[in-house]
Amino acid sequence: MDGDIIYKVATWILPILLAITLHEYAHGWAASKLGDNTAKMLGRLTINPIKHIDPIGTLLIPALLLLVSAPFLFGYAKPIPVNAKNLKDPRKDMALVAIAGPLANLAMAFMWGMIILLGMNFSDPAIAKGIVQMSYNGILINVVLMVLNLLPLPPLDGGRVLAGIVPRNMANMLDKIEPYGFFILIGLLMIGALDYILSPFISPITGFILSIFIGA
Repeated sequence: MDGDIIYKVATWILPILLAITLHEYAHGWAASKLGDNTAKMLGRLTINPIKHIDPIGTLLIPALLLLVSAPFLFGYAKPIPVNAKNLKDPRKDMALVAIAGPLANLAMAFMWGMIILLGMNFSDPAIAKGIVQMSYNGILINVVLMVLNLLPLPPLDGGRVLAGIVPRNMANMLDKIEPYGFFILIGLLMIGALDYILSPFISPITGFILSIFIGA
């Protein structure tokens, strides 16, 4: 395997696994706090990535995007199961459960920003380069996942948040769109529209986080 590919995979695999795993864990944690312990009972309320990995969304799609040098990476894990019937206010609480994932990604982006500072202080240039690159990747993947998931398209988190705050008739329309949401997303990716939609948000947010820690 080409050395550049090995280096790219090595500096991406941990950020991707953490970003996707903790995103899903945040959903489960929020649901448990709001009264639904479904994820906990099924063993999904854990940071063990093996419990959340989806062979296609967590491994295949990010790997293919890496190999074709796509403008950005994204992926997904097995969705955390939530039983809305266990929530006190299903519509509002489901919106809170949904927003927990993107907020977790935002927190991780700042965490990787702090790790960049640690990497820059390593005396070994090779180690420093690897940690800085991994940290930058960590910021980027988390910002991408946050922005992507906030799109108001069900079943993305943004769609669920929107369904929780709009009138009932509009929420019902969003529910009807949900079975087709993933195919719409893939279609936008294939025609290049997804990059056009996300980039105006990804670049400024990533730059802002980097500016806080390294003045970039």
